[in-house]
Parts: sequence; structure tokens; C-alpha cells
Amino acid sequence: MAQAELAVKTLDEQEMLRLFHEMVLVRRLEEEAARLYQQGKIGGFLHLYIGQEAVSAGVLSVRLPKDRVLTAYRDHGVAIGCGIEAKVVMAELLGKATGAAKGKGGSMHLADIRKNFWGGYAIVGGHLPLAVGMALADQYRGDDAVTICLFGDGATNIGYFHESMNLSMVWKLPLLWICENNKYGMGTSVERSSAVMEMKQKAEGYAMPNSSVNGMDVLAVRAAAQDALGTVRESGTPYFLEIVTYRYRGHSMGDPERYRDSEEIERWRKDDPITVYRSQLIADGHFNAAALAEQEARVEQDIQEAIEFAESSPDPAPSDLYSDIYTES
Repeated sequence: MAQAELAVKTLDEQEMLRLFHEMVLVRRLEEEAARLYQQGKIGGFLHLYIGQEAVSAGVLSVRLPKDRVLTAYRDHGVAIGCGIEAKVVMAELLGKATGAAKGKGGSMHLADIRKNFWGGYAIVGGHLPLAVGMALADQYRGDDAVTICLFGDGATNIGYFHESMNLSMVWKLPLLWICENNKYGMGTSVERSSAVMEMKQKAEGYAMPNSSVNGMDVLAVRAAAQDALGTVRESGTPYFLEIVTYRYRGHSMGDPERYRDSEEIERWRKDDPITVYRSQLIADGHFNAAALAEQEARVEQDIQEAIEFAESSPDPAPSDLYSDIYTES
């Protein structure tokens, strides 16, 4: 509660409404993406962020434009939080030339370095060493940016994770590690795969400052991320923030979900991040139900425009297979 109260004090009503809009936008984009995938309009893999919207919205609401962001393959919400338009995200999902990666990356490889979003990565934990390299480069140049690296709880059990944690502390890099602990690595629960239940404990082995926050409360997430980023900027050392959240849908669209029951999902839905935030805004007297319903109607318009834009966009030309392969240094 204290963290949420702190977040409210640093927010004006315009930013409060923007956060609400963003979370609803991500939810609706994901729901429509699922529908389009089932219609065969989205190819490859599709990993939905439904249930985890408060994480990206809360964290990215306090990052500075100079701060780099990397994440794993569940990246649609992070992309929108970094400022990529919903229509551009949707176009990339449909493999269109107007997408964030010109239709070449698809769901798992959204990126826009102009917005300092360095991408979603499909190899579990594969982007953690890249985050170390980016933070090292900023440190070497004397830049005061922070690299924000998001990953799932499953990534904490592989070698890349431990190598990256260790080097980031040895070199005292400006890095904010964010573990989105949604309780499952694919279909394997934390209880079955990890010797410790709190992912933040894994930072202790590297003497890294750490904390945990309720990822179903966007204001608490925002406050925790604000504190963590402040610590990194002031101390010049990495910080490990565990955000406990939950995905309502399967690992990907092909997941039969035999590893959990519907009762478990419904228990988590009672603390749905959008419902919780809506209740907070109304209870605190900032907005009434009608004002928030109006915002949801705007989101619906944004989503329909995004779908129309994506479906009417051209496919990449065959010659595009040979572009964007090399870059000039």
C-alpha cells in the first residue's frame, strides 16, 4: 500500500489516465491478436501478455527516453510501453511491411531502437548478456543511462542468467534486472524448477540489492521501479526487482495448459490488474466510472484502427529478403 500511495503522489491525473489507457490497450490488442491467430492471419508463435499488463505499464512509466529496454518473447506490452504504436505492433504480428521490424520479426522480435527498445528475444535468457554489454558500453562512454532488462522466472535457472548477474556486479553496471515471475516457465511451475520460491533470493548470491513487488498493482509496480531506478542511478550498481504476476493464457497459443487448473486462474483473476487499478481510481475520487468507460471506448477505436491498418498494409516485397542484413559501423 505504501508503494502505491507513493506512486499516486508522483502522478497527475493525465498520467493516471494514460496508464489506464495503456493497460486496456495492451489487453485488447492481445485479445484481438489471439483471434487473428486462430483465423490464420498471424503465423509462427504468439505469446500473450494478458494478466501481466501492470508490469510493463508500471515499469516503463518511470524510465527515461535514454534508458535502454530489452525483454523476452512475451514482448507486445513492452513494445507499446516503449512507445511503439498499436497499429505498428499489429502490423508486425501480421508480418506486414509497415510493422516494427518491417514484417520480418513477427511476435517475438518486436524492436525499435529509435525508441531505445532493443527488442524481444526468442532464446530464453539469451538477451541477458546483451544487456550487460549495453550497460558496459554506456558506462565506458560515460553516459548516465540505465539498461532495463526484463525476463521470466524460467530464465533464472540457466547459465546466461548467473553469468550476467555476476558480471553486472563485478563491473558495477547501470542495470535494472526485472524478473517477471508469472509462476511458470512454459508449463513448469516455479515449485518444480527452482530451489527458492522468491526469485529475488538469487540476487543475494551476487550481493545485489533486490526487492519484490505485487505485479497485479500498477501503482505498486511503478513505485518499486521508480525506487529501483533511483538506486541504480545514484549508486551505479545493478538492482534486481522481482515482479510477481500471472498470465491468464497459456505459454503460447499452442499450449494445452495441462499443468494448471481453471480454479487457479480464477483465483488470480480476482486481482486482475486492470480491475484493481480501475477500482483505485474511482475509490480515490480521481475519475468516475463513466470517464473510464469513455477511455475504454477510445481504446476500442484504437484497436479497430490498428487492425484495419495492419490488414490493409502490404506484405514485404521479395527483394526485402536481402535488405537489413548488414549495417554500416
